[in-house]
Amino acid sequence: MEHKQEKYDFLIVGSGLFGAVFAHKATALGKSCLVVDKRSHVGGNVFCRNIQGIQVHNYGAHIFHTSDKEVWDFVNQFVPFNRYTNSPLAKYGEELYNLPFNMNTFHQLWGIKTPEEARKKIAEQRGKYANINPQNLEEQALQLVGHDIYKKLIKGYTEKQWGCKATELPSFIIRRLPLRFTYDNNYFNDKYQGIPEGGYNILINRLLENSDIILNTDFLQQREELMEKAETILYTGMLDAYFNYQYGNLEFRSLRFETQLLDIDNFQGNAVVNYTDAETPFTRIIEHKHFDYGTQPKTVITKEYPQPWDQTKEAYYPVNNDKNEQLAAKYKFLANQEPNVIFGGRLADYKYYDMDEVIRLALDKADAILKQ
Repeated sequence: MEHKQEKYDFLIVGSGLFGAVFAHKATALGKSCLVVDKRSHVGGNVFCRNIQGIQVHNYGAHIFHTSDKEVWDFVNQFVPFNRYTNSPLAKYGEELYNLPFNMNTFHQLWGIKTPEEARKKIAEQRGKYANINPQNLEEQALQLVGHDIYKKLIKGYTEKQWGCKATELPSFIIRRLPLRFTYDNNYFNDKYQGIPEGGYNILINRLLENSDIILNTDFLQQREELMEKAETILYTGMLDAYFNYQYGNLEFRSLRFETQLLDIDNFQGNAVVNYTDAETPFTRIIEHKHFDYGTQPKTVITKEYPQPWDQTKEAYYPVNNDKNEQLAAKYKFLANQEPNVIFGGRLADYKYYDMDEVIRLALDKADAILKQ
């Protein structure tokens, strides 16, 4: 949809969850919004493709979970969410383990059956690492869970994800590793969990139904012209890019996806299987139909390959080390001085958020701005 008017109350850069939620709140109060996105579709990273009737999560698995009832009620007013529960598996060589680390995992590793046995075994595994001051991720993991869990379920996956040795990663990345001494494979502890029935596109389209939308348009390439279209700009793109990288690049990790349509009805029997060995080049395989309890005669799988980020790739995970946090602080200082521009969302805040956190931030930002 092309823009229909000369001037809008808000120009929203990016049609992901943050921008779409803000647009909905604004248009509900009679404000006009023009949404600009450089991609050929709305929805940011929650966009889904329909392949053979299967909703394929185009940019990796997006499993909604929250304990915030207001956020849960907010999204469910646009589309009902199903009862999907995230219970991933980990594959190490030919061995399969349940995640998160729980009594099923401990039984698969060691044959133990009771929480008391599990606690004793983990204490034994921690051994000499129990009282050290961890200097890196490897030492932190060994202190928390010991040798076997670290070797089979953490080391290879983590090194693939971050592209370096675990001994080169800061310990704070895994300050906590939840251990559950119950037979419970539910990955999340949140009260509410599920996937939108029919996919995330329904949610995004309904959030944006009263906004004008321009796709295939890079705001930063047409900044002067587009900024003339609105009184206020909501920018959800990359923070350093807005300021033309004047202090240098903030670092991210990126992902590459290989998606295949298979002529079978069930490939792995689970939506998510993590590959935790170092030899397998991808970190996980997603089988999308299991998010929706699909019964289609075919199935679609996606292999997920972590990779270094550069300006030609999508930015997924901020590298929140000291160097990048200091650089981000410089850009955030500039952002606070920028007149009539609101910054928000994962890229603009240089922070990884779960979906419910993005929605909560957008709701709160909209309330604060629109009440002025």
